[in-house]
Amino acid sequence: MSDPISIAFDIAPTDPGAKLGIRVLLDGAVVHENSHVSETYTVQHSMGDDDGEHVLCFELFGKLPTHTRINDAGEIVSDAVVSITNILFDEIDCSQIVAEQAVYKHDFNGSRDAIEDKFFNNMGCNGIVELKFTTPVYIWLLEHM
Repeated sequence: MSDPISIAFDIAPTDPGAKLGIRVLLDGAVVHENSHVSETYTVQHSMGDDDGEHVLCFELFGKLPTHTRINDAGEIVSDAVVSITNILFDEIDCSQIVAEQAVYKHDFNGSRDAIEDKFFNNMGCNGIVELKFTTPVYIWLLEHM
């Protein structure tokens, strides 16, 4: 058995009063859940580094139309969003890889058809961000940096 690897990231709300929730899954198993992200904090998780394919998912839930204020011109004035930043694998910044490979699947909170979009650290719609990676993680990092 190989040494464990660490996965860490920061979670932050833009509107601490909005009851936005975040669930983090690794290979379909919940590794973190918070039904009301009201402050910035760091999540850390360890996993094995044996050969394999994995999926890390961030799921936003609880977003309501009232969490977004739109002016008469149709422009967003304020919005409740959860940011996921500083994504690290074994203390190595994976921002570039996440920006290139993560997929944000959402349906604009039911107001439009579902889409797959790039993920730029902010989740403003209920949905799932999916990042696929392989272990050993150092090989995956070398292949994608």
